[in-house]
Amino acid sequence: MLNFKYKNPTKIIFGKGEIASLGKEIPSDAKILLLYGGGSIKKNGVYQQVKDTLVNHEVEEFGGIPANPEYEVLMEALQVIKEKNITYLLAVGGGSVIDGTKYLAAAAKYNGEPWDILRKSVRTMEGQALPFSTVLTLPATGSEMNSGYVISRRATQEKLSSGGPGLFPQVSVLDPEVIRSIPKNQIANGITDAYTHVMEQYMTYPIGATLQDRFAESILQSLQEIAPKVMQEEFDYTAAGDFMWSCTMALNGLIQQGVPSDWAVHAMGHELTAYYGIDHARTLAIIAPSHYRYNLESKKEKLAQYGERVWNITEGTTEEKALKAIEKMEQFFHSLGILTKLSEYTEAYNGTAEKVESAFISRNLNGIGEHKKLTPSDAKKIVEMSY
Repeated sequence: MLNFKYKNPTKIIFGKGEIASLGKEIPSDAKILLLYGGGSIKKNGVYQQVKDTLVNHEVEEFGGIPANPEYEVLMEALQVIKEKNITYLLAVGGGSVIDGTKYLAAAAKYNGEPWDILRKSVRTMEGQALPFSTVLTLPATGSEMNSGYVISRRATQEKLSSGGPGLFPQVSVLDPEVIRSIPKNQIANGITDAYTHVMEQYMTYPIGATLQDRFAESILQSLQEIAPKVMQEEFDYTAAGDFMWSCTMALNGLIQQGVPSDWAVHAMGHELTAYYGIDHARTLAIIAPSHYRYNLESKKEKLAQYGERVWNITEGTTEEKALKAIEKMEQFFHSLGILTKLSEYTEAYNGTAEKVESAFISRNLNGIGEHKKLTPSDAKKIVEMSY
């Protein structure tokens, strides 16, 4: 196992009806900006629950943060923060709203051009951001218990990430009841997103981190087991709770401690979202199978282990088990209604690989993946395989 230091200061409040406890967690003298997305929280009752718990607080609002939070929209919110002298942020939504809120928390105290935080990958340290909390309404990204975020900019067709230890939420409320009103395509996205998050931290090479491997495999198995239950029409609170917590555990930093991680699938997937507006989770499902096939030689031991432990693949050579495991992963995505070829999302896919290669070169992404050896040329070939 590799050396590591791990700190996660986020307080989790989990369970039915727990949104009501949030008001006691936020300082009474805080001037809060409530941030949310397209307004679904006003239809499913979450908005009113939040307003009720904050009845004794001073609250301003900013709605309309889109999926794949956009820089241009967030700049409008930043103006509100400055004009209203906001001292505390509250994200009520899924990963997009929470990611946007993290960026705003950093930008509010940043001395310089806000886009530089992303363009230069500026890390936000403790004390360098506005404090914030979250109410999770769409499990997927784990953003409610980590310190990273991703922002898109339409004008430049870029999707960039940053973070830092100063960007953990203070408190995150996880009420599985919110899943009752989530459309099934978004639940499928959430399962796929969380699953791929685990794979990015697990699908590298054996390093002797037995417990970390078992953590990762258990999350993957849990997602596979609960997927049919949360995708059915009838609401299952127990399955919803397992789904919500699995998504949080997939990317709260715990399973990546002491092990190498990849994240090349995300690097390529972000480009597809920037170019075509494809849902983040679906871009991961497009890239992942080709990525693992292209890098079969360096990943086959771990792929075979994944096949044996997660999919009960017991026959064949190491390479045969590895290839079968990739097939099983892809079949799992298909079972959720997630397509895994770029050409199934856009007819304008020709030339995408070249665009990704050029983007990586321009950002000096000359060596990504767990070995830092995956070049822009390799990325081009992987994206071509994903057509």
